[in-house]
Amino acid sequence: MEPATTITRRCLLKGCATAAGAAFTGVDPLRASADAWTARGDRPLVIDCHAHLHPQSLPDYRERDRRLIEAADKLGIDQLCCSILTPRRPASVEGFRACNAWLVEAIRRFPDRILGWCYVNPEYSTEAVAEIHRYVEDHGFIGVKLYNECVSTDPVVFPVVERAIELRVPILHHAGHGHHPFPDQPNISDSGHLTELGRHYPEARLICAHIGGGGDWEWSIKAMRHGENVSLDTSGSVVDAGMIEMAIDILGPDRILFGCDMSMTAGIGKMRALDINDAIRHKILGGNMQQLLAMRNHP
Repeated sequence: MEPATTITRRCLLKGCATAAGAAFTGVDPLRASADAWTARGDRPLVIDCHAHLHPQSLPDYRERDRRLIEAADKLGIDQLCCSILTPRRPASVEGFRACNAWLVEAIRRFPDRILGWCYVNPEYSTEAVAEIHRYVEDHGFIGVKLYNECVSTDPVVFPVVERAIELRVPILHHAGHGHHPFPDQPNISDSGHLTELGRHYPEARLICAHIGGGGDWEWSIKAMRHGENVSLDTSGSVVDAGMIEMAIDILGPDRILFGCDMSMTAGIGKMRALDINDAIRHKILGGNMQQLLAMRNHP
């Protein structure tokens, strides 16, 4: 039996540096090694499940959006699942309505590249539920984005979850577990809250955001152990050795989704550093997200 490969922080950072260099040289790191990234000579669809575009209140929002898509082009990311958040939170009804309208316009600017998350504040239950229904049914949004306005186990969130179940779309939830308070995020959820919510609603499909940007990632992974309907996205700027490997070992490869959350080269670097077979890599890069997206059309 061969010894397990050890991935050091130095190796991981080297992978990120390789991806970063590719962004400036035009080399697609997902195509750089056919043996590592493909099984049949064709590259798998790569979907970043967690990204953000910019509110139109910013004078340079178009340029910022363009740079994001340009980075995705250079790094070999085919589609990005995006939301637009209000600059200040908690979001008002007018605030999240404006964000979702702006996202429709952005999707028109980048056809076939952007998939839309409908961002709402569950504190405004009636308006949030109506917003989700409108943007999923009328504009083809793929699901719901929740931030830190309410802890996910608060009953005020339940109507939003029930509408997502009815529409057969997933929920991407901002999350993090710290060992000290987050003063500016008093209502932040963690993976334990999402696991509890998933038990209350086994039909729901929940995504715990940015394991690499949500505090104690070991605690977060362990707390999700029995949350079979809760997936984990790989995004965040943290590139600790063994983080994604632990998630795969404990949760299984079917519950891991590739994401960057705007830390583009770190997101690619973490994937390049993984010592996993092609089948698992393809699932994480896009296959698992495709399964969630297929729920709308396959009861």
